[in-house]
Amino acid sequence: MSLLVVGISHRSAPLEMLERVSLDETRSRTLASGVVGLEDVRESLVLATCNRTEVYADALTFHGAVAQVGAALAAETGMDLEALTPHLYVHYEDRAVHHLFSLACGLESMALGESEILGQLRAALRAGQRDAHLGAALNPLFQQALRVGKRAHTETGLDRVARSLVGAGIERADDILGALVGARALVVGAGAMSGLAAASLRRAGVGRLTVVNRTRERAERLATSHGGLARDWDDLAAEVQQADLVLSCTGATDQVITRELLTGADRSERPLVLIDLAMPRDVAPEVAGLPGVTVWGLTELTELAAAGSKPTPGTPTPGTPTPGTPRPWTAASDATTAGDGAPDAAETATVLQGVRDLVSGEVATYLATRRSAQVGPTLAEMRSRAVSVADAELARLDHKLPGLDEEQRAEVHHSVRRILDKLLHTPAVRAREMAADDTDGSYLALLRELFDLDPRETAAVEQPPTVGGLP
Repeated sequence: MSLLVVGISHRSAPLEMLERVSLDETRSRTLASGVVGLEDVRESLVLATCNRTEVYADALTFHGAVAQVGAALAAETGMDLEALTPHLYVHYEDRAVHHLFSLACGLESMALGESEILGQLRAALRAGQRDAHLGAALNPLFQQALRVGKRAHTETGLDRVARSLVGAGIERADDILGALVGARALVVGAGAMSGLAAASLRRAGVGRLTVVNRTRERAERLATSHGGLARDWDDLAAEVQQADLVLSCTGATDQVITRELLTGADRSERPLVLIDLAMPRDVAPEVAGLPGVTVWGLTELTELAAAGSKPTPGTPTPGTPTPGTPRPWTAASDATTAGDGAPDAAETATVLQGVRDLVSGEVATYLATRRSAQVGPTLAEMRSRAVSVADAELARLDHKLPGLDEEQRAEVHHSVRRILDKLLHTPAVRAREMAADDTDGSYLALLRELFDLDPRETAAVEQPPTVGGLP
């Protein structure tokens, strides 16, 4: 396997460009199908989220695969390749594994440490399995990435310091709306992010939760699971006008919440907060200019998440309830019950370093295991070569000693086989141990050279650049 990642994200491109290259589920699957059919690619998986589009490939060559995948990505998104190229990043082999494991832990997300990415990775893996785009290279790799992400959330304090975009938006909404207990909330869309939004709103204590989706069945399924109500897409305008807080994350390519949708709604006395989690954006820019309406898109939510948790209890903030009223939900309230204070900078830095160390250890273990597994075919071929030599010699012996009876002949054959097994056992064990540390494939190549095995199996892999970016 030669793992290759070609991608674009919020770290490499402005949000305006990310909107242009955003892919829905259908187009993601189309891109994956096109990539797996490329000359230099054997397997492919496309990960498309609100802030990244990445193509993972099991590549036969580096430069050939990068060029082909880059062209396929440009073609599917309708972008000019020359305009897209400066914003693309490329990771290869160990750096690609490290990137994926870090991604699974939320270390590459807009909101550091968020857990939504695990659901998105799982969905991308299932799509790849369903479409038969994955094999022995990418399938186990992504399953391991999911396990690494789970470890990060269960074995470190990541959930305590993590700030999801949904949580950041909801936590700040009560600064404008007052305590969210009893508020009227609307979720637009019924995907994975909408599910997280509904769960978070219910934990925040909203009084009325409504879900609107183009497909009524999916809206009902999401609403039912969180004690809410489902409405038809034609009811969107009425539901938005009645809501206090709206979280929208659809797969629409056009804007679904427009100025016209709010025409006639007086928000001067009853503010409205719109949290737009979609890419491309669901909320039209001019909506933010309406009186009493606050709109937070991904850019604003990232800033809110980076700002950290709200002050600890006892510090006055707008919308803080008086003593005896239900305490506002916060993003950290689900993560820990040990104390009310938010983690400070030192604790956050320590936790994040622990997650990074976990990732580094998992990457090293994964690569060592993979290298050990790769020596298997060489050992099998080495044994096959030795058995062939032994068989030739036994055949020669049978010809020279025709007088041996069948029992004697069988005993001779059995003894030769036992000698062969004992001679090969220790070298095979040592070969697997040494292959685990064979980062450049030199040991495997030497092994094949010593036993005169087919050199094509260990032909030097085309070396990639030392930095990310298209060549």
